[in-house]
Amino acid sequence: MTGTAPAPFTADDYRARMARAARTAADAGLAALLVAPGPDMVWLTGYAPPAETERLTLLVLVPGRDPVLVVPALEAPDAAKAVGAPGLALRGWTDGQDPYAATASLLDAGGRFGISDNAWAMHLLALQKELPGTSYASLTDALPMLRAVKDAAELELLAAAGAAADATFEEIRKVPFAGRRESEVAADIAHLLRRFGHSQVDFTIVASGPNGANPHHEVGDRVIERGDMVVLDFGGLKNGYGSDTSRTVHVGEPTDEERRVHDLVRAAQEAGFSAVRPGAACQEVDRAARAVIEDAGYGDYFIHRTGHGIGVTTHEPPYMIEGEEQPLVPGMCFSVEPGVYLPGRFGVRIEDIVTVTEDGGRRLNDTTREMVIVD
Repeated sequence: MTGTAPAPFTADDYRARMARAARTAADAGLAALLVAPGPDMVWLTGYAPPAETERLTLLVLVPGRDPVLVVPALEAPDAAKAVGAPGLALRGWTDGQDPYAATASLLDAGGRFGISDNAWAMHLLALQKELPGTSYASLTDALPMLRAVKDAAELELLAAAGAAADATFEEIRKVPFAGRRESEVAADIAHLLRRFGHSQVDFTIVASGPNGANPHHEVGDRVIERGDMVVLDFGGLKNGYGSDTSRTVHVGEPTDEERRVHDLVRAAQEAGFSAVRPGAACQEVDRAARAVIEDAGYGDYFIHRTGHGIGVTTHEPPYMIEGEEQPLVPGMCFSVEPGVYLPGRFGVRIEDIVTVTEDGGRRLNDTTREMVIVD
């Protein structure tokens, strides 16, 4: 299936993105960017070709030259309808022709090129064969901040996606949990996300009781019981931009220990959020949240990074993790989601999407972070 990314962006917006990407590539010492079908292509052009096809589709951005989209001829009509198409020269090829030779003619022999992480190996190897003196770097390594800083329209879309996720939580907390399977509650969440405008549901984690100690638990047929802590983590795409939020609820009254651990994670999440400010390194957000949990003696049970970027995908750079020294910039959006996971017992995670402002940070999720009791 083909289509275009739904967004209030114009051809001028996409032309500006492509031009900025080419300039950024030149600054990074790259002779060109080669963008395969996927989120980078959607963000740069508004065109979402079928990612599953074996036929080569490639956006070629060479600094100082007009952008070119190498596209199978049978898909060229759809490409021409993309919002960003007026800023593109389409180079169609038909079955039986060599698309790699056509692509190579757009590139300088011996250059170093940035290429999409999700490009097919068969396409990359064929280009290397056509241009044996070239070398390649993944876009995540070469240009990790390509999509990281959002403009005002993107921030508006992310805020709307966050509000839809919040509305979903407010509704799901009203449904019965005890006596129902995790899969049933997950189906309710997916239905609600779509009801509140999501076109795509990426994940619906419902991790009850001991399953909560697995951060990426796959929902199953476990029957939720009274006395269970339940980690809820869900999100997807609304109007092409992502949502992702986590809240931990309790079925019936919690124990003192469960309240204490939940309060600890809430304090850690607040500390991570408070560390968000322009110029701070990404790792400072992780350090701030992690220090709260470590000081309480639960450091060994916080087993993942504190956050990840979000935009046209629900996981993208930047990452809030030790060793990431990339400074925060206004317009960056990412999760702040510390957790504590006690094997065989329960887990707690609290997650908000946060955007960097001129003087700090702003949450895009506003549901309560206090423990919620459900039936």
